[in-house]
Amino acid sequence: MPEQVSRRDFFKIGGMGAAGVAVSTLGIGSVLGMTPEQAVATEVEFVYTCPICGKQFSDHEALKAHFEETHPDAAIPELAVLHINGVDYPVQIEPHWTLRETLQFALGLTGSAKEMCDRGACGSCSVLIDGNVALSCTTLAIECVGKDIQTIEGIAADETWRPLIDAYIKYDCMQCGYCTPGQLTVAKHLLENNPSPTEEDIRLALSGNICRCGTYMRHVQAIQEAAAAL
Repeated sequence: MPEQVSRRDFFKIGGMGAAGVAVSTLGIGSVLGMTPEQAVATEVEFVYTCPICGKQFSDHEALKAHFEETHPDAAIPELAVLHINGVDYPVQIEPHWTLRETLQFALGLTGSAKEMCDRGACGSCSVLIDGNVALSCTTLAIECVGKDIQTIEGIAADETWRPLIDAYIKYDCMQCGYCTPGQLTVAKHLLENNPSPTEEDIRLALSGNICRCGTYMRHVQAIQEAAAAL
């Protein structure tokens, strides 16, 4: 008989991105239930691609050798270093790649990098850049070089914010799970700047985050309980 897949498991399933990267993806349900060590352990097999002929290589040195031999007059693609969740990641990115695409396809960090509206309207892809909330779908990855980026994976791995994660689980704030990473990221930013938010404060902070399952009241309860614990 075929293996049975639950609805919740279905939403945890990831795949391969157009950037040619094989990743072991983590859904939000997986991330929230993990230990700090597990939350940052994302297996990524990055493929370096020649932008001229499309040939792919397993490392940047092989790509450079290919350019020297096959395209000697062309500029060799440089690596950009992105500082994400406390770790420096050297990645080959195109100038038009968004941070969301880079997080999802180049680094396998799928928690905050799901494509929802892809128009900067729903808040699902929210991350923290230098401590401020930013929409990764409308932010170019190249603009983030030299900046401190934090995603839901980094928040889930930080024991300081375990009360917030536990409160979200307790109140079952996630259903389909698409909006939850963005909601949690904004909630973390709110509590960092306002340790005792009122219901109005919370609703205002989350006003840019759309939940298609309509779990808005649960987010308020979870954040208020987390605030008291923190």
